[in-house]
Amino acid sequence: MHDFIRQLPKVELHLHIEGTLEPELMFELAQRNRIDIPFASPREVREAYRFSNLQSFLDIYYQGANVLIHEQDFFDLTWAYLLRCRDDRVMHTEIFFDPQTHTARGIDFATVVGGIRRALDQGQAELGISSHLILCFLRHLSEAEAMATLEQALPHRDRIIGVGLDSSERGHPPEKFARVFRRARDAGFLAVAHAGEEGPARNIRGALEALGVQRIDHGVRCVEDPALVRELAQTRMPLTVCPLSNVKLKVFENMQAHNIVELLRQGLCVTINSDDPAYFGGYMTDNFLAVAEAHTVTRQELAQFTLNAIEASFVSEEHKQAMAEKVRRFLAENGG
Repeated sequence: MHDFIRQLPKVELHLHIEGTLEPELMFELAQRNRIDIPFASPREVREAYRFSNLQSFLDIYYQGANVLIHEQDFFDLTWAYLLRCRDDRVMHTEIFFDPQTHTARGIDFATVVGGIRRALDQGQAELGISSHLILCFLRHLSEAEAMATLEQALPHRDRIIGVGLDSSERGHPPEKFARVFRRARDAGFLAVAHAGEEGPARNIRGALEALGVQRIDHGVRCVEDPALVRELAQTRMPLTVCPLSNVKLKVFENMQAHNIVELLRQGLCVTINSDDPAYFGGYMTDNFLAVAEAHTVTRQELAQFTLNAIEASFVSEEHKQAMAEKVRRFLAENGG
């Protein structure tokens, strides 16, 4: 099964590019940009990656982002992730970035987008990996700050396909950003939002009703509301689930307790993703392997996670069909 998973074509829909900052690159950029960081070695950074909840992770996550200064830094960060995608057989990725994390430090919005987008374009040309870019608002900041960030994004509309909502879910319900998302949708952006991770199932309903999202990021706490679970299954509303992240941040005690396979078997459009892989211990293949090792799953079910991700992606129908055919061919050739 391990070889099957490693070779299985994959699609990633929930990936924070800042969360791919490996300790080695963090140190390299800190030295290049003469930035002081409170760690003596990459090993010391890794030892700090023991989180008790989402906030304990966010504290070190934002600290690490301080080494990202120049367009080339954002290019190097994104290119390193794309090389991981190549190794993990990721055909297509839709990545998040947090502009407020950088503009608050005086980094120009165009610098951030320019570096990320240049790497993504090179990834398409040289690695054959297609991609989209999604701007995330930080929900612990104000509605006014989110609206200002949206205005900064408008000149880059052709380089950013959608908007999302991340950061601390507790105390910051989706409704707080209803006007921002309405403005974004009117401007032509697609919409997604983190909901139902550390926050309750009602945040999922809030994201659907107040924000008008096309996907729910995480969404695992939907099981608190059986009617919501049925609705999500009937509408095929995608959930971009991040198994290793959920365990690392104590959403589930261990992978055996994770509900992703149960949700799949109930007919929900659940997908497997890596979230912040440098911090949570694994990229796409690692997440698939973790699920397969903790649960009894078939090859068809593992492939269905990719087929669900293709269905949930923001690419053309023609592109979806081509990727789905690649998965089905792989499954037929490998005992599915």
